[in-house]
Amino acid sequence: MTDPSAASRRPVQAVVLAGGQGSRLRPYTDDRPKPMVEIPGTGTPIIGHQLAWLAEEGVTDVVVSCGHLAEVLQKWLESADLPLSVTTVVETEPLGRGGGLRYAAAHLPHPDRSWYATNGDIWTRFSLRDMADFHAERDAVATLALARPRLPWGAVQTDGFGHITDFIEAPPSTFEINAGVYVFSPEFAAMLPERGDHERTTFPRLAREHRLAGFPIPQGSYWRAIDTAKDLTEAARELAAPSGR
Repeated sequence: MTDPSAASRRPVQAVVLAGGQGSRLRPYTDDRPKPMVEIPGTGTPIIGHQLAWLAEEGVTDVVVSCGHLAEVLQKWLESADLPLSVTTVVETEPLGRGGGLRYAAAHLPHPDRSWYATNGDIWTRFSLRDMADFHAERDAVATLALARPRLPWGAVQTDGFGHITDFIEAPPSTFEINAGVYVFSPEFAAMLPERGDHERTTFPRLAREHRLAGFPIPQGSYWRAIDTAKDLTEAARELAAPSGR
């Protein structure tokens, strides 16, 4: 049973990492950063969907870490009718993923409180409140959302004699992957490298110390990383389906 005081400990602040060049999404990213690419049929860029979701989950303040074509993203944020308060930061020099996350976290309004983070190319919907409670119950320093993406190929099943018994179109992966959405405790920021990749330093260290948790995204929840033009097409198709989000 969830601690009644859990709600007061849930994050109200988040970092969105939006500095990638999105080279695999060209030509869409020739004149805009990846988070500014519109999901076809929605009239809203990826980051617009993310900010709406964060607001629905109780977030009031977001720091957006910009990089490639930062001015395009900043201009949109200044003109959009946003459901929460947004601050942008731009790295003056490349700091790596961990250093960039640390730099952005330094601009959060509540350094003594937990925070969410998400990659700028993730389009998803699930309960961040449940993820925050999961994080607190395990006394973790960092919690990663875990997804089982569908494989982009068809699969076959065989029997013990090597006969094919079935064909399965785009089955879910048998492995869970880092879904690019996180909950971090206040002390996490100081554990990040000033330069470099936290996934090769901080995360492995926390895993060895049993302070890194993994929250499986609930079955049936929507999750997609927008990496290529095909992902945009698939997202639009899924959105148009009766169960689309």
